[in-house]
Amino acid sequence: MSMTPAHEHGAARPTDPIARILLIEDDASIAAEVVDELKTRGYDVRHENTGRKGLDEGRSRKYDLMIVDRMLPELDGLSVIEALREQNITVPVLVLSALSAVDDRVSGLKAGGDDYLTKPFAMEELAARLEALMRRPNDSRATMIHVGPLSMDLIERRVTRDGRDVELLPREFRLLEYMMRRPGTVLTRTMLLEDVWNYRFIPQTNLVDVHIGKLRRKVDGPGEAPLIHSIRGAGFSLRVPG
Repeated sequence: MSMTPAHEHGAARPTDPIARILLIEDDASIAAEVVDELKTRGYDVRHENTGRKGLDEGRSRKYDLMIVDRMLPELDGLSVIEALREQNITVPVLVLSALSAVDDRVSGLKAGGDDYLTKPFAMEELAARLEALMRRPNDSRATMIHVGPLSMDLIERRVTRDGRDVELLPREFRLLEYMMRRPGTVLTRTMLLEDVWNYRFIPQTNLVDVHIGKLRRKVDGPGEAPLIHSIRGAGFSLRVPG
């Protein structure tokens, strides 16, 4: 497997305070690359190579985030996650897998995973997803999100407004999810480029404005009170009319 180390491109962003990550991965070469990359970024990383050892470690010590491979010896990754959730261990979990079908991703989320990354992957994307997971609100594992007249089903990938289906493209869905998790918050273009597009540098682009415009036309239908607002000189916000 060929993966691109992000720190070769000047993208390292050490965390402060140091975040503790548990990696459960049986492929020694992948594990070594991930551990090296994350330590370079300033994370404290513990590695286990079987599902059973990983589950025991996850139960016995507190971690800020876990990375769990789906196919593991002794106990598969989804079973590990389900066992942790049954014990009310709510640490965010990123699932790694060579399986990329929609049903496989849905299974990972239903088991209690918070995000799903398919192999092979670039280290830059792995690091970006970890950063985004650790910035999520505490209720991020809910599979249904409600903000005023908007409802989002993360499993079925469906959005409705007052019962009206809102058809969204994948990026639009991710953008709206990000906004619905932070209602009333002013979201800057930099925040959106980093957390929705996974950019680790900020290009001169109107990408965010274009997508916000398309999303607004779908969410705020004719005659409906606007929910997506532009905040002059600051960014955007999803707000329910008072």
